[in-house]
Amino acid sequence: MGRVEVEVQGTWGTLCASRWDLLDAHVLCHRLGCGFAVSVPEGGHFGRGTGPVWSDSFHCEGTESSLDQCPVTALGASRCSHENDAAVICSGPPHNASLRLVGGGSRCDGRVEIFQRGTWGRVLDDQWDMEDASVVCRQLRCGEAEAAYTVPRAKRGTGPVGLRGVRCAGHEASLSLCNTSLPEGTRIMEDVGAVCQGSRQVRLVDGAGRCAGRVEIYYRGQWGTVCDDAWDTADANVVCRQLSCGWAVEAAGSARFGKGSGHIWLDGLNCSGDETALWNCSAEAWGQHDCGHKEDAGVVCSEFMALRLENSDGCSGRLQVFYNGTWGSVCSNSMTPHTASLVCKELGCGDGGTREISIFYGRVNGTAWLDHVQCGESNSSFWQCPSDPWELQSYDDVRDETNITCNGRKPERTPVAACPNSTSCTDREKIRAVGGKDGCSGRVEVWHRGSWGTVCDDSWDMQDAEVACRQLGCGPAVSALAEAAFGEGTGPIWLEQVECRGTEPSLQACWARTGDGGACRHKEDAAVNCLAASSVTASPPQRGNISSH
Repeated sequence: MGRVEVEVQGTWGTLCASRWDLLDAHVLCHRLGCGFAVSVPEGGHFGRGTGPVWSDSFHCEGTESSLDQCPVTALGASRCSHENDAAVICSGPPHNASLRLVGGGSRCDGRVEIFQRGTWGRVLDDQWDMEDASVVCRQLRCGEAEAAYTVPRAKRGTGPVGLRGVRCAGHEASLSLCNTSLPEGTRIMEDVGAVCQGSRQVRLVDGAGRCAGRVEIYYRGQWGTVCDDAWDTADANVVCRQLSCGWAVEAAGSARFGKGSGHIWLDGLNCSGDETALWNCSAEAWGQHDCGHKEDAGVVCSEFMALRLENSDGCSGRLQVFYNGTWGSVCSNSMTPHTASLVCKELGCGDGGTREISIFYGRVNGTAWLDHVQCGESNSSFWQCPSDPWELQSYDDVRDETNITCNGRKPERTPVAACPNSTSCTDREKIRAVGGKDGCSGRVEVWHRGSWGTVCDDSWDMQDAEVACRQLGCGPAVSALAEAAFGEGTGPIWLEQVECRGTEPSLQACWARTGDGGACRHKEDAAVNCLAASSVTASPPQRGNISSH
């Protein structure tokens, strides 16, 4: 136990407690041979250090072998003093009868091993049950037991056997206090495992950064998704806070970050927003849902960061960062030459670049997120560079902006067949609004079987129009129109009696009858008026012209 200190280029310094958590502490304790992290005390618990307070934030999953393997950010970090030095209390080195769980997704699930006579050994049993697993979880300070299991053949241990045969009542303080004086039986004993409540985790997937993406929960040793029924900002806030990602900028539904796979663990979430973990919110029972993966929930948190150069090639132009849901510039004050190289590497635009410096005044009306970015030779990523804290500020001189030209280009993309008659096209290319002024109002037509066709207005309502407008990239629906309000179409009528819930990503994902039954005529073609929000709002950054951390 003690104050956390880290050596950087021969200089020892402390870390800030506000950027240090239990998962980071687990990695440090393991690296020092001190078991696992029991707690992370408040800043300054073990006194004030000396020397620098490093601005680094570690983002460990808890299973890394050293802090060097954890992602690190320092950009925009707030100031910190020695009064807030990070600290840790570890469980201590293994002693006789110590336990550990190996091969799982965390330190609180996996195959059971026991420390005997200076070495780790396997635990074998033929009647392993929840009472036994409860003792293991309690001894490891991992909460209640959620599952007891026999380890599959492919994951069995190969080392010495430390304990063979055990019968616990469930209240014992350690596994060694259970009845282990059992007669030799005829049944085959196998490796055993446990899943404890402390193994539960949450993560964000496929969102181009650790603080945006599809919400996934690790429960009973398996990752699964969350349904978007009733998913809102209060629910998303819990996820963001749980991941140390700030607060929710957007609560996304309809598999915005792609469809997950496997279990859908939670449905009907109703968080107050103050819960410490998503599974503490009111919800349906684990695994109980009426959803498909096209309804997987997602979130964009305020700490999601991205980077871009504004020119069309993505490798030159004004430098901007995405933070707290908006893009802002990076001011050029005190910027070091190494910064341009790191920006270009981060964007996949070569291994170097130059900063274009303007000597003439030009009036602009701009906003910037960062200033005094000072990347050094020790920084391997733009996100590790020290800078002033995040602060949205105005500037009016073009000379304050940072413009960079990289020495490389992004790889050319392989040409694809013209949409919508291509298997690589998205749902966005398979819908159009015809007869309006801006592509965001008009007769609804969808692409199917190689041709455009209309949608019948039978049961056409605002929920259907909401889906159509979203698929068009035109924001929310203003009105759902019937009786060929924008004129009669031609060709097939592909859909009739469309029944959308309003959350689907496309009309094709809604329940509907095929229009080949002849029940409708083109005088019944459906239409929409959308808000055309696509012209005034920018979607959160995706993979492509940006890089994120």
